[in-house]
Amino acid sequence: MENSRETILYNDADINRAARCLKAMSHPLRLKILCVLGTEKISVQEIVKQVGTSQSNISQHLAILREKDILGHEKKANRVYYYIDDERMLKLIHMMREVFCTSC
Repeated sequence: MENSRETILYNDADINRAARCLKAMSHPLRLKILCVLGTEKISVQEIVKQVGTSQSNISQHLAILREKDILGHEKKANRVYYYIDDERMLKLIHMMREVFCTSC
């Protein structure tokens, strides 16, 4: 029988990506933005309405999430729509809802 430590692989690139994503998500406002987005493509204006803070504040946090490759964006006319660009992030958000959301 193999030692379980031998069968576990630690890929530094995966660990570093996970740490970057979790750090970006750890801010309450960014986490709320991700929960609002879910599987939808939502405009900045709609995110502002649902999250309840200024557009400049939302834009700063969206930029951080884009920089960490968590969000994708699409420009249509004069609106920018954001969406979660990684299936793994959607799974993570779903799991967080199951674990932490008492009203879900």
